[in-house]
Amino acid sequence: MSEVPPPAPIKVGNYGTAGGYQFSEEEVDGVIKKWGDLLVEMQQDLRRAERIASVKAPAAEFASNDFVSKGANPSGNTLLEQHQRMVDYVTNYITALNAAKNKITVAEQEARDAAAKQGQGV
Repeated sequence: MSEVPPPAPIKVGNYGTAGGYQFSEEEVDGVIKKWGDLLVEMQQDLRRAERIASVKAPAAEFASNDFVSKGANPSGNTLLEQHQRMVDYVTNYITALNAAKNKITVAEQEARDAAAKQGQGV
């Protein structure tokens, strides 16, 4: 699977890089919420794609096995890969939005996100 492209530059208020998306400090939380809602829907679609990609033959005979091995599973795997790429892109975009909102780099935001996830398991 090919790598997901990075999000376009994001500018919040006066912070960030021009040439991409620009949001006011007042509207960025709403934008993050909308992308977060989209991510939830996409994750549900990803779970559905996982079920499609792992379809099994209804019977142990040639026609069913041939259909699954040559048609259903390859198509399902392509669907799954594309959904995963979309989830990854949206996740990266939300991270970039949060970084711009927090006026820090994406790497710093990723470190914050990782630390927050580790704290949830305690």
